[in-house]
Amino acid sequence: MRRGSSPRSLPLWGRVGVGALGLVLPAAFAQPAPPPSACGKPVYLTFDTGHMEVAPLVADVLKRHDVKVTFFAANETTKEGDGSLGNHWAAWWKARAAEGHEFASHTWDHTYWRADLPGEPVRFRVRASSGPQAGKDFTWTAAQYCAEIDKASRRLEELTGRKPLPLFRAPGGKTSPRFLAATRACGYQHVGWSPAGFLGDELPSASASNAQLLQKALRDIRPGDILLAHLGIWSRKDPWAPAVLEPLVTGLKARGFCFATLRDHPDHRAWIARTK
Repeated sequence: MRRGSSPRSLPLWGRVGVGALGLVLPAAFAQPAPPPSACGKPVYLTFDTGHMEVAPLVADVLKRHDVKVTFFAANETTKEGDGSLGNHWAAWWKARAAEGHEFASHTWDHTYWRADLPGEPVRFRVRASSGPQAGKDFTWTAAQYCAEIDKASRRLEELTGRKPLPLFRAPGGKTSPRFLAATRACGYQHVGWSPAGFLGDELPSASASNAQLLQKALRDIRPGDILLAHLGIWSRKDPWAPAVLEPLVTGLKARGFCFATLRDHPDHRAWIARTK
């Protein structure tokens, strides 16, 4: 996760420049230019859906600072009453695609894995936190859970006009080895987050102030970390995004970090390339 190119690994002209040596190199020896987002200290900012009230503000900050992120989307209940993947938010998703962000599934009804069940075929206990069956426990086969991932992925493609990444994030990050094997078998690799990348916007405001969360993130985040925030959390009284997002972005950039999407993450890019 923390790989970087050492200057010592480059040919001499890669370090001091062709012009400085007075050389004209054949095309076969030219060094490919690094991607625009390449740097020695990448971090991977991701957003899960939520009540969406802060979504316009998040979009403004990302655009203003030219930060590309990966959105994990479920059709969660919003403050407008429509789902976060409903028609009310269609233009918002399309605009994020035009800006170059990436997208992946967070399941359709924000459906938690709760437990593995014994026997064959593979089955799981699950519980949705959105949609008409919210709060109820069900027993699903692996195929049923994969269909739940697929549904959000297909809707994202409709909204954005772009094929989402073959990744997903399980609600709450709750998984098991058997569950992950089943979802990989149907084409989806799971993405969690780094310990320091938990940005704390789900925590109670009384015990985790925005100032404390910002200070902790700027202190603890390391190159290669996957960062997690949300497009609105119902339970937090002092919203995280207006207070923390912009100073976090500017603070990390000032420390030499750059932002990349999960398409470029070393743990996921090979999987993405294989499953195009």
